[in-house]
Amino acid sequence: MLVQLQPMLEIVEAALSRRFNVRKLWEERWLSTEDACRVRGIVASGHSVVDASLLSTFPNLEIVASFGVGYDHIDAKAAARQGVIVTNTPDVLTGEVADLAIGLLIATVRQLPQAERYLREGKWASGPFPLSASLREKKVGILGLGRIGRAIAHRLSGFDMALCYHARRRHEDVNLPYYESLAGMAKDVDILIVAAPGGAETRHIVTRPIIDLLGPEGVIINIGRGSVIAELDLAAALKEGTIGAAGLDVFENEPVVPAEILDHPRSVVLPHIGSASVRTRNAMGQLLVNNLMSWFERNEAVTPVIESVPLLQPGIPRCGGSLAELHQHGSGTLSITMPPSRQ
Repeated sequence: MLVQLQPMLEIVEAALSRRFNVRKLWEERWLSTEDACRVRGIVASGHSVVDASLLSTFPNLEIVASFGVGYDHIDAKAAARQGVIVTNTPDVLTGEVADLAIGLLIATVRQLPQAERYLREGKWASGPFPLSASLREKKVGILGLGRIGRAIAHRLSGFDMALCYHARRRHEDVNLPYYESLAGMAKDVDILIVAAPGGAETRHIVTRPIIDLLGPEGVIINIGRGSVIAELDLAAALKEGTIGAAGLDVFENEPVVPAEILDHPRSVVLPHIGSASVRTRNAMGQLLVNNLMSWFERNEAVTPVIESVPLLQPGIPRCGGSLAELHQHGSGTLSITMPPSRQ
């Protein structure tokens, strides 16, 4: 049996229901104790909090399959201690998110949404739209050089801009200048692109001092995780003019966006659509299903997160079983307390 924490794409839910007995916990808050013992997998999305308490509710849990590349909503370390594999859906969304980062960068610097509003509001007849800044001869610093950060760098290599990066470590296979400190990089660049993952290690690493180092013409773009930037600091910097503009696809408390950012004339904001194309979301859903099928058929995970890798080493006992066992049912007497949604 699987428990699904939140609604997903129809194509994903159809694929899951064809192969598994799925209980939808946003529709029912009760499971029998017997059913809780039969739960062997959790299906989660980016807004589904999977903490240690929820993990411990299911004594025979084996896998948490998450829809999306970021998994800071899951306590992966607690899962590993419980012997539970966690998977995500990387790679299939890398290009889509990187494409959006470039589009968001151009839209923010050249003020494309503002120019469109100017035309639609009938102002063009009164005079031309004000001149914008340029991307020419700018220096871009990328915060986080994982799959998506690298894809962004690859795309920007075709622009007339210098590139550099800051990450937890230098990547020897990357021929770009590396900054050991984020502050050092922020001081030297015109544009900061945040492509870092979420979690405790990166929470609010972009604060007011970092933002101010970009200068009054500086630009910050975030397609990583909203928690990486101290949003109130960014809002204040925009209001005071110590930074020039911001382009944001992710926010700290989605779907809530601070009014100071939402209403600022030099902010470009998107509703977390980095991977939101039909093609890519379908591929992400298929990878989620593939992870579950691979686990329950062969005790193998297609894309385990790093915390789960040690559990997949030879000699680690697992309690796998047949797919048929996932279609057993029980009756309801156990209350399931869901952690607060990230929404």
